[in-house]
Amino acid sequence: MLNRITSHFSDSIDAKIRSAETLPPLIAQASELIVNALMNENKILSCGNGGSAADAQHFSSEMLNRFERERPSLPAISLTTDSSVLTSIANDYSYNEVFARQIRALGQTEDILLAISTSGKSPNIVQAVQAAHDREMTVIALTGKDGSNMARLLHSEDIEIRVPSTVTARIQEVHLLVIHCLCDLIDESLFGIVDQPDDLLK
Repeated sequence: MLNRITSHFSDSIDAKIRSAETLPPLIAQASELIVNALMNENKILSCGNGGSAADAQHFSSEMLNRFERERPSLPAISLTTDSSVLTSIANDYSYNEVFARQIRALGQTEDILLAISTSGKSPNIVQAVQAAHDREMTVIALTGKDGSNMARLLHSEDIEIRVPSTVTARIQEVHLLVIHCLCDLIDESLFGIVDQPDDLLK
C-alpha cells in the first residue's frame, strides 16, 4: 500500500516536471490574454465536467474573491454552478448544450472562455468552444492526452495548454497548478509584485 501511494506522488511529480518543460510560455501567453481582457472591461467564463467543473469553479472563486493578496474582485463566471440552469437546459434541449447556451446569453466579443477537459472529447465543452467562437470570444483550453476534438476546433488566436500525460488524475493535478499560475500572473500584472505570506484562510 505504501509503495502504491509513493508511486502516485512520483507520477504526479514526473507529470509536473514534464509540464514545466513545455507549458510555461503557453501559461504566460494565456495570462496576458486574460489581463488584456480584464483591462478592457471584459470577463472570463469557465466550464468543465466533474473534476474539471471543480477547477472551473476554483478559478472563478480566486478571481472574484482573492488569490494570495488583497485586491479588487475580478469578473469571472463559472458556468457549472447554477443547477436550475444546467438541469433546465439538459432537460429541454441536451446536456451537450448546457454551457453553449449560457455562453450565447452571457458571452460578449473579446470575453474569454476558459474551457477545461482532460480528454478534449466532452461534447458540451466542444459546443462551448464553438459558441464562444460564434460570440467572437477567445478560448483558453486546458486539455491533456492528444487534445482531441477540442484542440482541432481552436483558432490561431486561441491557446491550448495541453498536459503531456494520458492519465486523468495527473492531468487534473497539473491543471490545478496551471490555474494557480494564471491567478498569480494576473495579480502580478494588474497589481504589482507583493511579498506577503498567504496567512488568510481559503
